[in-house]
Amino acid sequence: MGEKIIWTNGCFDVLHRGHIEMFKYAKSLGTKLYVGIDSDAKVKLEKGNSRPINNIQDRKFILESIKYIDKVFVFDSKEGLEDRIETILPDVMVIGSDWKGKEVVGEQYANKLIFFDRIEGYSTTKILEWETKYDN
Repeated sequence: MGEKIIWTNGCFDVLHRGHIEMFKYAKSLGTKLYVGIDSDAKVKLEKGNSRPINNIQDRKFILESIKYIDKVFVFDSKEGLEDRIETILPDVMVIGSDWKGKEVVGEQYANKLIFFDRIEGYSTTKILEWETKYDN
């Protein structure tokens, strides 16, 4: 029996308990958890000029410090993400349930796709909205 590789990816700009619960769950499915993260340029392109809050070096450092994560990969584009997933050929991809019904990049290279339901009350968008509302 070899390694069972699990893959997830995202921006992971402002980490919260929901992210950690997803990493914990994903790691429980296999022996290695690989995480892909968007570069600063990709985050800015997709989420606007005010993002990311934390730069790529800090986001990567924090993710690498989480005990459930075995390796972190940075990507600049959809094609870069797909190439990485094709190279790794994960046994399972764990993706947030907000992606149900949408294109999941690289899903054809995984043996199984699992959607992880959001943890009630935890959302980067809500955290940032709260910060903006109460920071003034």
